[in-house]
Formats: sequence, C-alpha cells, structure tokens
Amino acid sequence: MIKKEYLGKMICGLLCLSFLVITSAVTDEKPPEAEITNGLIHAHLYLPDTDKGYYRAMRFDWSGVINELEYKGHNYYGQWYQKYDPLINDAIMGPVEAYDPIGFDAAKTGESFVKVGVGVLEKPDEQPYNFQRSYKILDNGKWKVKVGSDQVLFQHTLAGKEYAYEYSKTVKLVKDKPMMVLSHSLKNTGTKTIETSVFDHNFLVIDQQPTGPGFEVTFPLNPNEKLNPRMEEYAKMKDNQLTFLKELDRRNVSFKDLTNGDGANYSLQVENHNTGAGVKITGDKPISKLVFWSASKTVCPEPYINIKIEPGKTFTWNITYEYYDTAKKL
Repeated sequence: MIKKEYLGKMICGLLCLSFLVITSAVTDEKPPEAEITNGLIHAHLYLPDTDKGYYRAMRFDWSGVINELEYKGHNYYGQWYQKYDPLINDAIMGPVEAYDPIGFDAAKTGESFVKVGVGVLEKPDEQPYNFQRSYKILDNGKWKVKVGSDQVLFQHTLAGKEYAYEYSKTVKLVKDKPMMVLSHSLKNTGTKTIETSVFDHNFLVIDQQPTGPGFEVTFPLNPNEKLNPRMEEYAKMKDNQLTFLKELDRRNVSFKDLTNGDGANYSLQVENHNTGAGVKITGDKPISKLVFWSASKTVCPEPYINIKIEPGKTFTWNITYEYYDTAKKL
C-alpha cells in the first residue's frame, strides 16, 4: 500500500511536470506566418497577432514583417539585432514601416493617441514622444489577413470618433518579374484630419554580409549633409553615392536628412558587390525626408512620405522593390 505522504508527493510532482509541459508548449508556439512565391522570388512573412505575433511592440506597423526573401540564391532580409523579444520596439525585420503618432501633442497625461498599424496608445506623461519608449496599448484595433499564393493582404481597422481609420497593405510579388510591391490605402473614418508621416526602415540584410567594403548605396540626389568626420575611415560619399570602406563592427554610419528639406523623387539603390545582389526601391509619392542609418548587420535608407487625410477621404501609395544581379545592372 502506498503511503499517503508518498502519494501526495507523487501527485504534486505529476502536476508540476504537467505545468512545465504546458508552459513549454505555449513558449515554443510559433507566431503566425505565411510563405508566398511568384516562381522567381520566395518570401516568408510573420503575420500580426495580438497574442502570438512575432512583433507586438509600438514603433512599427505590425504588417509586412519579412524575415526572408530569396531571389537567385540571394537573401535580402533577416535578423540584424542581437536580442529578441516581441515587445522590443526594434526587434523587427524586413521593409517595415512606422508612422508618426497622431494626436500625441494635443493629448494630456493619461489620454490617448494613435499610431497607424498599431492602435490606440496611452500618453503616460508630458515628455515629448520618443520612439524608443514603450507606451501602453489601449486598443489593438482589428486585424484581418488574407494569404494568397503570391501575396498577403493585411487590413487594420481602428474604430473611434475623432481618430479612426481603415488601413490596408498588400505585399505582392509581381508575376514573372523579380519585383515586390507594397500597396497601401488609408481611409480616414473619424471626425478629425489625420496628419502624419510614414517611413520605410527597409532593414536590408543582404546575404548575411557584414556592413563594409562591397556595399554601395545610391541616393536620388546629391546630399549637402556631410559624413561625420569620425566615420570617414569607414565610408565615403561621392556625389549621390555612399560606399563603405571598412566593416562597421559596433559603429554606425548615419545621416539625419539627405534631402535638406527640399524633397526628392522616391528612387534609390542598394548593392552588395561581394555577392552580386542588388535592389532598386521606388515609390509613387515624393520623399519628404530621407534618413540613412546603418549598423554592423544592416543597411537602411529610410524614405519618408507626408500624409494628410480629411475625414471621409483616402490616401494611397505604392513602394516597388526590384531585385537584380549587379553584374546585369538595371
């Protein structure tokens, strides 16, 4: 006969083991994902989800997170950051976009503001908005995702009286071409004008190559902003072309605004001559500002577009990525 004391310990042990198994299953659960192809390009995406999504932070639009895009043996995106957590603002990959906050300055402490592709957030104090901070999400809005063989449609609806919208974004691989198009539509369904700007961070990680010799970035204008003298041994700017001379390691090469407020056509190129991979990025709206940032594992031209939408109106824009072999330059 089993003693009661021993039986109690055995039951307790089994319960603890069951808890560990359940916890492990939940922890190991993969985020929602999708794969698309047009026969030339193969891409893997993470899909938005308030409970299990790969990215659940506040800086970037949750849609269009691409961790792999392969063309002719080259991969253009991937993890560039060291630490991952779904609530870290910059733990994200691919040509992801971020919108300036809407209604932040007018909101008082404890009141709300809006970020497109994220939802309604709380203003915790009177400090200026800081994209590096974490803000409490009060309303995630509603996401709908439709996955096709060569495209993914994301729809985000945010209800409300003053600031509300219907946002759609399609990641589509163009038939018989090495091209991807990001198509956007933002309808203002609230009573106040939506005024913001959106930029694409791009986060190019080409063939997992460290940022250094072989990388070349071509901008749509000759910038007046000069390279930081401390970084002249790592990169150089000649006319509208930036080339890297030395691996960055833990450093970064950056520019605050290459347009100097004058605007520019949405057209730029990034190439890696070590592997022969290149990409041309064009948009159908003018650039209002052009930031550039690079770190040891990523090269990031960041074009901005200004958005102003009256109640009941809709704003649309497209960004096209054309991938190519640098030996057969466009």
